[in-house]
Amino acid sequence: MKKPVLSKPLSILSWILRILIAVILVQTLYFKFTGAEESVYIFKTLGQEPVGRIGSGVVELIASILIFVPGLVSIGAALSLGVISGAIFFHLTKLGIEVQGDGGLLFGLAVVVWVASAIVLWLYRTQLPVVGRIFK
Repeated sequence: MKKPVLSKPLSILSWILRILIAVILVQTLYFKFTGAEESVYIFKTLGQEPVGRIGSGVVELIASILIFVPGLVSIGAALSLGVISGAIFFHLTKLGIEVQGDGGLLFGLAVVVWVASAIVLWLYRTQLPVVGRIFK
């Protein structure tokens, strides 16, 4: 895997985005892992309670860790992008933008994580296993 050489501004942007992704994902983990009412409602609505709630939480935790591991940033960003794409998909198809009167907060946070993850993945695309060498 080729280590990306980022300019100082892009390196700073990368760190800001990775911290933002991790803060949002880890903050929601508390609610998923403790079985908070809103999380249980969401996954019951999707027919995935409790396996989907716990499973997606585990993937989010792994992504939040990998996004800071040198050499694995692209994997963390890809995992984050994948899991949050699922969240956005279910908001748009089954849950709606607003869930239990949250004013669209969860959907908005998902969109922020998606955009940040996509940017980080692009910045670290050369680290991707198998296809990373294409982006030399």
